[in-house]
Amino acid sequence: MTTATSLVLIAIGAILAFAVSYQVAGMNIQTIGGILIAVGGIGLVISLLTLAGYAPWGESRAAGGGVQPGRTVAPGGVAPPTNIAPSTTVAPSINIAPPAAVAAAPAAPAANVAPPTNV
Repeated sequence: MTTATSLVLIAIGAILAFAVSYQVAGMNIQTIGGILIAVGGIGLVISLLTLAGYAPWGESRAAGGGVQPGRTVAPGGVAPPTNIAPSTTVAPSINIAPPAAVAAAPAAPAANVAPPTNV
């Protein structure tokens, strides 16, 4: 059961337990909602504990603790992941065009200037 399935079960159970007031002969919908909430909660705990085993941080799970044979430890004390292929160094390609020449805009007439008078 995944985390998403557990959350869906919890949501459906909460709707049945708290939001539905419909009565069905022979079964209690609120009890079914409570059961779904409990099953979803148990599934959520199990899925989170399972995911915690895949966490890339923390101490190694190898017998005797410490670093597994063949692994190196980074200066921070955390072993690098082994499931990632080594990266190849690629020179960055820089595509920078020179600035385009921009023609100057014509000067606007000065504001609030009286027009020339003919004498």
